[in-house]
Amino acid sequence: MIGPSLVAEMGSGGATEPGPLRVAILDDWQEAVLASADWSRLEGVATVEVVPSISGLEALAQALAGFDVIVAMRERTAFPAQLLERLPRLRLLVTTGSVNAAIDLAACARLGVTVCGTTSVAGVTAEYAWALLMAAAKRLDLELPATRQGAWQVGRGDQLPVRLRGRTLGVVGLGRVGSQVADYGRAFGMMVSGHDPHLEEERWAELGLEPIGLDQLLAQSDFVTLHLGLSSATVGLVGPAQLALMKPTAWLINTSRGPIVDRSALIEACAQGWIAGAALDVYDQEPLPVDDELRRVPNIIVSPHLGYVAQEQWRLWHADTVEDILAFQAGRPLRRLA
Repeated sequence: MIGPSLVAEMGSGGATEPGPLRVAILDDWQEAVLASADWSRLEGVATVEVVPSISGLEALAQALAGFDVIVAMRERTAFPAQLLERLPRLRLLVTTGSVNAAIDLAACARLGVTVCGTTSVAGVTAEYAWALLMAAAKRLDLELPATRQGAWQVGRGDQLPVRLRGRTLGVVGLGRVGSQVADYGRAFGMMVSGHDPHLEEERWAELGLEPIGLDQLLAQSDFVTLHLGLSSATVGLVGPAQLALMKPTAWLINTSRGPIVDRSALIEACAQGWIAGAALDVYDQEPLPVDDELRRVPNIIVSPHLGYVAQEQWRLWHADTVEDILAFQAGRPLRRLA
């Protein structure tokens, strides 16, 4: 058992001797975390337990109160101050990735909880965004399940697949992910336009694009793909007025964050045929409730937030996680966020 003095030293990254840490791994929905890294490296240093997904602050506080280290899978579980204050043993919180908006970093710093991140594999989200765009363009959402059920070529009229070459791709947000998706569009012979109010002039030149306003991009694009962070400025950025600007043949792809798009407006736009459809990987509430209306609109492709999921990603994230725990125990935290 770790004594209070050693725990306090470890909270500041200053442990002087090894100690048995209790480690909780959260939200392993794919049941792949333990197979993705060599957790035996923690033998003698920590005991590791995979904790089933839990909802509700009270249940989380009770389930996690006995752990010294928590490993969070992206933003699947939030760590607000109210929860952190009820975890007296917590000294290290490891998040996969280098950013986690669901963790109150200021509260962690105040409570003496070290927060460390991991490195990531580049390109995973961009590839997934393109997969959703291709599924929409080729109407795989209709044809694959129908073929499995015994039907054959069920698309009719405007449900037929379309050719991408010569069509316009509108990319909203041209950071690391959005710029890669823009490259994919060019590779498929699409005309690419972009909107990003924060992009520097020289970066536009590097991308070979001219900046245009959001309304113009929405009005002229055949496929619109969103690659923005979630902030007060982007919540509801695509609402009824913006959806009304889009072509009735256009598709909206969102692999960023659910609240960027007004959920009710999107359901109406797709159900009423204002736009051809939407392909979503992110939602206001995750996991998406079983009875959620988004699951029932035929021209909305729903995907279970797989945009950051890849075997290579899991291996890197969890190898780094093991390394983070060992480094913290040795008093030299790595990839520190707080």
